[in-house]
Amino acid sequence: DEIITADGYHVQNHIDIKTEDGYLLTLHRIPSGKNNSDIKRRPSVLLMHGLLGGSADWVSMGPEKSLAYLLADRGFDVWMGNARGTTWSRKHNVLDPDVDKQDYWNFSWHEIGYYDLPRLIDYILENTKSEQLFYVGHSQGTTSFYVMASERPEYNKKIKLAVSLAPVAYVENVKYRLYRLLSNFIQTAEWLMKRFNIYELFRYSEFYRFLALDACKDGNETEDTCKNLLSGGTGKDVEQINGTIIPVIASNSPSGASTKQFLHFLQGIKSGEFKQYDHGEFENLLKYKQKTPPSYNLTQITAPVALYYAKNDLKSDIIDVQRLTEELPNVVVKHLIEYEHFNHMDYLFAIDVVKFLYNDILNCMNMFT
Repeated sequence: DEIITADGYHVQNHIDIKTEDGYLLTLHRIPSGKNNSDIKRRPSVLLMHGLLGGSADWVSMGPEKSLAYLLADRGFDVWMGNARGTTWSRKHNVLDPDVDKQDYWNFSWHEIGYYDLPRLIDYILENTKSEQLFYVGHSQGTTSFYVMASERPEYNKKIKLAVSLAPVAYVENVKYRLYRLLSNFIQTAEWLMKRFNIYELFRYSEFYRFLALDACKDGNETEDTCKNLLSGGTGKDVEQINGTIIPVIASNSPSGASTKQFLHFLQGIKSGEFKQYDHGEFENLLKYKQKTPPSYNLTQITAPVALYYAKNDLKSDIIDVQRLTEELPNVVVKHLIEYEHFNHMDYLFAIDVVKFLYNDILNCMNMFT
C-alpha cells in the first residue's frame, strides 16, 4: 500500500476473499492510472506472482518500469493476487497457520490453481460486472494457471488472454543445480519436514528487510554480493540489477510458501511429467484411485496463451517450454526474449525490462482488447 500510494496511484485492498476450502485471500487493486482516471470501462487484468512472491512484485520497479503501473496508465483495471500462505493471504476461516501447521500448510500449487485462482477470477468479474479478464502470471503464477485451466476447463471462457512469463509446467530440464540435487532426496525431505514440523518455508521477516537496507544499498561494498545472491539461482545477470531496488524488493519478499510447493516442483524434475502431487502409492490410491498421480491434461486449456521465455532462465528451460508449446492447443504468441542473459527474475526487476519484454506484452494485450 505504501509503495503504491508513494508512487502516486490509488490502491484498494480487497481482503478475506474466501475460497471453497476456507483460505482467506487478499487482492490489491489499482483501478486507474495517474492521469486517466476518467476512463469508465476498463478491461480487468489479474497479475499472479511466482513462488515466494506477492503482489508487491508488480510495483517494486516504480512508475516507469513496473508492469502494474504501465497497465494502469494504459487503461487497464489492475488486480494483483496473493496466493494462500503468502504474507497478505496468510489466513484461514478456521485454521491458524502457526498453530494448526500440518493442516493449514497441507497444500501445493495444485490447490492454488484449483481453488485460489478461480475464486479470485470470479471475485473480480463479479465486482466489475464483466465476463472476461486478462491474466498475467510469472513462474508459479503460470503453473497454477495451467492447473486451473486444465482441471476446471470452464474457466477458459473467462480468460481473454493468458500471458505466461517464465512458463513452468514441465521442469525436467531445469538447470538450477540445487533443485536438481534436492530432487534426488524427495522422500528424505518429506521425512525431515514431518519429523521436525517444518511445513512453511521462507516466511517474511523484518530481518530480510533490515539486512537488505544495511548490506545491499547502492554504493555499499557488499552491493555486488547482494546482486549475485539475487540472481544466483535464477541465471546470473548482475548487469540488469539496480542495487537501489534490492531494499524495495526485500520490503515484501520472500513472502513464504508451503514446503509442499517446493516438493511438488522437485517431483516434476524427478518424474519429467506435469502431474498432481505424489503422496506415495497408498495415499495416491485413496485420493486418485491409482498408484501414481494423474497428469494434467493440457489439451483442456483452450484460452489463448502467450508464452515469454529466455535462454538464461535456470528455472524455465527452453526445452521444457517447447514441450509445453506442443501440448497447448491455443498458443497465440511464443516469444524468446532476445537479450541473452535475461533470467528468471528479470521478468520483474530488470533495468531494461520495458524494452526487452513489457512493450511486447502491452502490444499483445492491446490486440486482444
